[in-house]
Amino acid sequence: MTHQQKSVSDLTWLPLPPHYDPKQIENVWRVPYQERAQQASEWSARHTIRSAAEDQLKINLILVDLQNTFCLPEFELFVAGRSGMGAVEDNQRLCEFIYRNLGVITRITLTMDTHRVAQIFHPIYLVDENGSHPQPLTLVKYHDIESGRWRFNPSLADSLGVSPQEGQQQLLHYTRELQAKEKYDLTIWPYHAMLGGIGHALVSAVEEAVFFHTIARQSQPTYILKGQLASTESYSAIGPEVLYGADGKQLASKDLTMLKSVIANDLVVIAGQAKSHCVVWTVEDLLEQIKEQDPQLAGKVYLLDDCSSPVVVPDIVDYTEQADQAYHRFQEAGIHLVRSTDPISSWPGL
Repeated sequence: MTHQQKSVSDLTWLPLPPHYDPKQIENVWRVPYQERAQQASEWSARHTIRSAAEDQLKINLILVDLQNTFCLPEFELFVAGRSGMGAVEDNQRLCEFIYRNLGVITRITLTMDTHRVAQIFHPIYLVDENGSHPQPLTLVKYHDIESGRWRFNPSLADSLGVSPQEGQQQLLHYTRELQAKEKYDLTIWPYHAMLGGIGHALVSAVEEAVFFHTIARQSQPTYILKGQLASTESYSAIGPEVLYGADGKQLASKDLTMLKSVIANDLVVIAGQAKSHCVVWTVEDLLEQIKEQDPQLAGKVYLLDDCSSPVVVPDIVDYTEQADQAYHRFQEAGIHLVRSTDPISSWPGL
């Protein structure tokens, strides 16, 4: 057994702390920070948990969009999966993964979908010839814009700092780019992950687990906000779906934060919601960066396959097969698929 292997096997599978209640995963509550901080310090001392700075095997856990809007049944875009309770079940396993592996998870990175009302994927952004907005879950293709079925809402132009003509040209350009790149069609989503709203907040149980880890390991989490551009979707935490506007100007660049994490750490573990959208596109972008840097780096990346679910709306959409196909591609590229219930010491590559 190597020194790295020993450092993992010695510290995994801690007991679950007394405050953790799996029945509360689907509820919203105020995390009692000071109480949890005291408990985390005592827990760390009781189980001889060292500070993250002392880790010889460095593990970064990346959590994608574990926010109320996606993870709780009463919110706008609950990721139900085929089980009907996908994100709730995923987060129960994820919280237990964090607590049981508290002594070896070096740092935690969280991405947060962050939106405003007037964005290209919200109903208000488009109108038909009668001025009516599309219903949530409407799929908008390039042909729909070219034919005039849907067009940019000119009433938004002033507040977005564009002319009605510029807004229309960007919408036409955007849907054409999605079609050319064989990406998902523009989807009109319910208003969700609204900046400043409760749907934008982390699931309470996840927030609590991350806070507990921060105190116990003396390790500040990293937060990545994504999805704030009005004229493009941003499923990936690394960059938006379309990087350039109709005028040729760059809307955004690819973020190198995750690639740098793969280079700097021994393992990068990824989980979150939804498997078919934000997780898949984030990993897709990360893999593209890895291939440009060094394809062997893919072996450092691990996907918690039982802590993410696809978007499934019965009788409307089911992205399960697309998500599974993407994960299969990732595996072929060298990324590992693992389960949260297996000890890290048993994972391939260790």
